[in-house]
Amino acid sequence: MQNLNYRCPKCGSTEYETGEFRATGGMITKVLDIQTKRFSTVTCSRCRYTEIYKADSSALGNIFDLFT
Repeated sequence: MQNLNYRCPKCGSTEYETGEFRATGGMITKVLDIQTKRFSTVTCSRCRYTEIYKADSSALGNIFDLFT
């Protein structure tokens, strides 16, 4: 993902880091601790401003979360 044409909207830097995290989606998934929502992040290396994008989550990933 390092081929993005990224420019930080706050400081104008073109250096960045990418990452991802998962979160629960509703009451039942919170109780069962299943992360059904997946998000990708792009963080400016200079000022640490972070943009969050919703990513597609797979059924296989959700099943894996259920067993872990």
